[in-house]
Amino acid sequence: MSDVHTDTHDAQSQTQKPLVLVVEDEPKIASLLCDYLNGSGYLTRHIDDGNAVIAAVREETPALVLLDLMLPGTDGLTLCRQLRAENSLLPIIMLTARVEEVDRLLGLELGADDYICKPFSPREVVARIKAVLRRSQALDQTLSDTSDKGQLRLNEDGWQALADDQDLGLTAVEFQLLKVMMQSPGRIFSRDQLMDHMYRDHRIVSERTVDSHIKKLRRKIASIWPERDVIRSIYAVGYKFEPDVLE
Repeated sequence: MSDVHTDTHDAQSQTQKPLVLVVEDEPKIASLLCDYLNGSGYLTRHIDDGNAVIAAVREETPALVLLDLMLPGTDGLTLCRQLRAENSLLPIIMLTARVEEVDRLLGLELGADDYICKPFSPREVVARIKAVLRRSQALDQTLSDTSDKGQLRLNEDGWQALADDQDLGLTAVEFQLLKVMMQSPGRIFSRDQLMDHMYRDHRIVSERTVDSHIKKLRRKIASIWPERDVIRSIYAVGYKFEPDVLE
């Protein structure tokens, strides 16, 4: 079952608003979230069955998915994995009443952009959605403006990464690592996920191999931007690209 919630604005103005897919099986929570999101300038579609999510994402192409962990049908972690496999750039925020650290890390390793534990304030959810959407749009804004100082852009045809129009001289593996992280700014990647992108032939390498490539990549970026650290280490989890430091 699903419901589309809109306000009374005309159809043209509604189509310009970002759509948030609210996947939550508790009606009161779903209704509250949809009301707050509609009041904050978003369109919403509510789905209460995990089995209906993939088709809805393909049909609606939402700006963000707000995904409950415990759902009838397909559970939230499985859905997160499936959504990431289809669209690595789709922002996903997970909702859950399970606060154990292992669940937090598992959710992030599967590709969630953020994690909110119940009970929560609807205003907090709206604020976190705005923050995730800002991060997801930061890459396009960075790549679209190459005239100002502080810009990092990729030339995929030439396998080049340019910092302030200076070639970083990356190897193919380093270029691929940077590309993957820049496509999802703010998202935490585990070492296993990065290895999958580095070596498509699924060869067996150690986690230290990832750390070594990241170290070399950071060194090359620092040669042009010595005071910037755009690739951040997340202790015991992995790495993420932080575009905000480019501003």
